[in-house]
Amino acid sequence: MSKLRKYIDIGANLTDTMYSGIYNGNKKHEPDLLQVLKRSWQSGLDKIIITGGNLEESRKALELAITSEHLYTTVGCHPTRCKEFEEHREGANSYLEKLKDIIITGGNKVVAVGECGLDYDRLNFCPKDIQLKYFNLQLSLTKTFNLPLFLHCRNAAEDLYAVLVNYPGVKGVVHSFDGSYEEAYQNLETVKLLPSNRILLETDCPWCEVRPSHAGYKFISKENLVMPTVKKEKWNPEQMVKSRNEPCNIRQILDIVASIRNANIDLLCEQVFDNTMELFFKKDNK
Repeated sequence: MSKLRKYIDIGANLTDTMYSGIYNGNKKHEPDLLQVLKRSWQSGLDKIIITGGNLEESRKALELAITSEHLYTTVGCHPTRCKEFEEHREGANSYLEKLKDIIITGGNKVVAVGECGLDYDRLNFCPKDIQLKYFNLQLSLTKTFNLPLFLHCRNAAEDLYAVLVNYPGVKGVVHSFDGSYEEAYQNLETVKLLPSNRILLETDCPWCEVRPSHAGYKFISKENLVMPTVKKEKWNPEQMVKSRNEPCNIRQILDIVASIRNANIDLLCEQVFDNTMELFFKKDNK
């Protein structure tokens, strides 16, 4: 066994109903978030940043974050949900003000604005013009509160860049990216080209489990493939649910990145930890 490393998962959707035992609207087992978090801390997670995907999720994420010194949250509205600004009964400005209220209430528990950005692969959920309008509106929050951004970008790298150049000095991370190396360099083929001081890690749980069919699976160490899982119908609180990702799997992501880069895994882990602290937890970011 390797020594226990310290991790920060920068993107965990802990408010998702799967952690309440509900899958596609059907209850399969009892809530088990406490067990999920227990496995996280036992696996070396030092901090977890909960993703706020809209107003309601941001509220719930903050409620959860204040229950543990290890939990933090983002506050914002995902691009595919930006119609919520216009559908809000009190109007778009009220929606924004309510996001502001969560940030103010949360204080140091809120470490970023997001998840916000652009998603042109799913325009059926929200048209491009509405995404752009309310992405720009949310960027006012990063200026107001001096917070970094937790960004989403799918098939929209050019427009994302065109918006962000109007906000010089803004900091953040693009957690979902599908552009080229020249645009922002994040995929298996190019991750080895990333400067080591720009790498952060996330699980995006309960989604994005690394499966045997995925290109990075072969890089996962044997010790990080042995976590026992059960089907949700045969739920056991002491075991992971099959196909439901958890923060403890951040170890697999480190394995993959270290192998691709041919890097010393312990030194890389320390570098990534420092990178994450610098972006999200350094006091002068507040």
